[in-house]
Amino acid sequence: MTNRTREQLLPLVESYFNDHLRRVRGASPHTVRAYGHALRLFFIFLASRVRRSISTLGLDDILVENVLAFLDDIEGTRGNRAVTRNCRLAAIHGFVEHLLRHDVYHAEQYRRILAVRAKRAPIRAIEYLEPEHVRVLLEQPDRRTPAGQRDYALLLFLFNTGARISEALGMTADDMHLAPPRHVRIRGKGSKERICPLWRETASALSLVISAGRTAGPVFRSALGGPLSRDGAAYLLSKYVDSAARKLPALRRRRITPHVLRHSCAVALLQAGVDLTVIRDYLGHATVATTSRYIETNVEMKREALKAFWQRAGLARRTGGRWRPAPSLVAFLSSL
Repeated sequence: MTNRTREQLLPLVESYFNDHLRRVRGASPHTVRAYGHALRLFFIFLASRVRRSISTLGLDDILVENVLAFLDDIEGTRGNRAVTRNCRLAAIHGFVEHLLRHDVYHAEQYRRILAVRAKRAPIRAIEYLEPEHVRVLLEQPDRRTPAGQRDYALLLFLFNTGARISEALGMTADDMHLAPPRHVRIRGKGSKERICPLWRETASALSLVISAGRTAGPVFRSALGGPLSRDGAAYLLSKYVDSAARKLPALRRRRITPHVLRHSCAVALLQAGVDLTVIRDYLGHATVATTSRYIETNVEMKREALKAFWQRAGLARRTGGRWRPAPSLVAFLSSL
């Protein structure tokens, strides 16, 4: 390995995150952190494999053999599932594509890495709450207190809009129009914006939070006045799920995260007969294929489809109306 290839690696890593991911792609902080974690694990593994320090790694070390060994280590040694393996591979692919744009000399070794395919992984059923379960959850915050008003507004907002938790926590008062027509401007992945309508109840709940002197910066704030974090929001939801489980014991066996409320919004829209393309735009999905997963996971819609299929097949028992005796028969029996 030449000193030149060693010296080039670090600048390309920096330009990948600072220039490509953040500026060109407009990736969210969550995506940047996830990709950074994946590449950090890869470089730690790579340094151990070649028996050198990370600072001495170079472009010559970015080989398909090392990538495959890293992926095997993820599943074999670390015990991760295929889904995690595929996420790590996606991060490596993104970085290697960046290398290919800036380092044609190693194009062949990069091409071999990009040819590594994701592993088929079992698709887990999407977790969601039925509307009646969400209603019980929304009853838990104590809306007589400022903290309870904030928590109620946040939970209702997530269910109303199907926003990602990062999108909700980044909302400001300027993004919201709480007078008719009530709506909110949501900034999603890749700096894409979408408009979502708000229920009157959601607008009223948000107005209480905003009118409490929180007009600047994020709407949802912690008890100390700083922005509410993702972990903080997850903790609040977990607390209210535990409280709701006293009335709905089945919730104790489920892992309810803020993203489950996004799924719950999508399924509720689907059950209401809203077209998939509308739900796609409502949630900010890139393709309708992502949205169609909610059809696969909704048991009630499958049950209705099976019922319609049974009736269409002509196998359902045909029953007439309720039997009523003819007047002449009633008269005859009365005369006996």
